[in-house]
Amino acid sequence: MHAVPYPRDQSTTALKAAQHAAELGPLVSSAESRRQRVLMTADTCSPLWQYALELGRSLTAAGHDVALATTGGLPDREQRCEANAIAGLELHASAYKPSALDDCSERRAAGHWLFDLATAIQPSVVHLNGFDHADLPWKVPLLLAAHTCMESRWRAVHGTPVPESWRGYRQRIASALRMADLVVAPTRATLRELQQHHGPLRAARVIPNGRAGTNMPAPPKGEYVFSCGDPTDRNDNLAALGAAAARLSWPLCVASPGGLHADNHSDAMRDARMLGRLSCSQAAHWLARAPVYALPARHGPVGLSLHAAALARCALVLGDIESLRETWDGAAIFVDPCDDEAVAFALQRLIADKGARESYAELAFVRAQCFSASAMAVAYADAYAEIAPTACADFEAACAQMRS
Repeated sequence: MHAVPYPRDQSTTALKAAQHAAELGPLVSSAESRRQRVLMTADTCSPLWQYALELGRSLTAAGHDVALATTGGLPDREQRCEANAIAGLELHASAYKPSALDDCSERRAAGHWLFDLATAIQPSVVHLNGFDHADLPWKVPLLLAAHTCMESRWRAVHGTPVPESWRGYRQRIASALRMADLVVAPTRATLRELQQHHGPLRAARVIPNGRAGTNMPAPPKGEYVFSCGDPTDRNDNLAALGAAAARLSWPLCVASPGGLHADNHSDAMRDARMLGRLSCSQAAHWLARAPVYALPARHGPVGLSLHAAALARCALVLGDIESLRETWDGAAIFVDPCDDEAVAFALQRLIADKGARESYAELAFVRAQCFSASAMAVAYADAYAEIAPTACADFEAACAQMRS
């Protein structure tokens, strides 16, 4: 029998959250950092789009300037509106869609565009969200945010080493990690994996991802289990949820980047309600009313979907893996991602037990508040100042001259 632990009382909940926040103390220093002009990259089709907006919004609120350079295709109307609503953030969009695995002309063209952009805007620091373009002849310090370890991810999903066809990709990753003045990872688990596969890093630290909450009143919860992911991505492991769907007394609703027609023809998801691609506002609508959010991932997911679900007071059912334990231990139910029966059992137990469901939702909400976007921004601003002290001073002098 698969037991689902019942959460402790709320005094214990608050204590665990406070202890977890204390552990992150060195990462969320309240010391003010020098003003920065940051050139940050993002992919419009990646879960990191929301991360870039959250970080950009908090950095600009603290007085820094952010130029957000995007690839992955031109941002859609809602994405442009989101970016344009952030005072102090400049959106520089491109239509480039470089392949992750291939050293293609598209990547090289995107690199030329990015370097020309840096020449024009004169940043004090470059912040790359990914391994591309670290080899450009940057004139300012480079921070590389490594949001996942691709080799560990492959092993977790496929159970084998990466294929020989990845040799060039592995070399680019290793080179990027060596060229960065500072490598940042969102969890200790991710940083360990990077060092295990690519060797020691000359300068590295952990800065947990964070997300700001909303002041909107919470609507009544509905009766469905919600998830976001790609049915074709074995890491998201939506097949385990698909296998559980027929055994649940509530519907399973899944948002995915694919179209409705393609998703509905997936045998693994035939008992789920596939919603297709949702806008940010649509996803927020579904999360706000979802009592349970499930993601039995095999390897640490990229992005802020779990933070959003926790802030929406969803009870979390997650894959029992190191990176998710690091962030959500004590605030979620963990299941073996390879055990479909355990996934179904945990979900149905929450469906049947309103008290446990609401208590786990509160646990997740309290934990998510320990990972705020403002704390993330403070940690990144401190990191920028450490690797670019001279550039910061030069930038401040230039700003003063412009104002005079």
